[in-house]
Amino acid sequence: VLGYFVADGCMFINPRGSHYIEFTSTDKELIEKVRKLMESNHSIGIFKSSNPHWKTKYRLQIGSKEMFKDLLKLNLIPCKSKSIKLPNISRKYFADFVRGYFDGDGCVILVTYSRKNRKSLQKILTTRFTSGSQIFLRDLWKLLQKYAKLNGGGLRKKKGGFELTFGIYDSLKLFKFMYKNVSSNQ
Repeated sequence: VLGYFVADGCMFINPRGSHYIEFTSTDKELIEKVRKLMESNHSIGIFKSSNPHWKTKYRLQIGSKEMFKDLLKLNLIPCKSKSIKLPNISRKYFADFVRGYFDGDGCVILVTYSRKNRKSLQKILTTRFTSGSQIFLRDLWKLLQKYAKLNGGGLRKKKGGFELTFGIYDSLKLFKFMYKNVSSNQ
């Protein structure tokens, strides 16, 4: 849940001084899973856009000064997207953290490209993580090299942030790392 929070969560204090953490997604099942894992009975808000091209959003908002303070201790802050740093995660839970982050700000893409002097198109599978914080992705990359034994990868600037990309062999290692010892209900 912490990894997913880093990707798609936020924290804020309302004008009356109440402390909230919030998860927002277009994937209702994911928000329901977060609510279950956090043992929350808070309702899930539904926000339908008037724009027919936009998906419905789901929001889980939990008021908790204690959780808010715990997140601050992990160096997570309101308006974190461009300044976030990788929290200190125990190696024991790092694969779970990465899996949660991947659920929010990761994807697998099949890229098609043409190579010089060849008529046929090449396809390659890539895994990508995005963030507004270059420091966060650089530290994530270092720990993935260490714990998941990834050999390659690349970090580049893109519109609105940064992208950490891995090719097919590292993508397969990453999949095994993130989903090792995971049951189907996780």
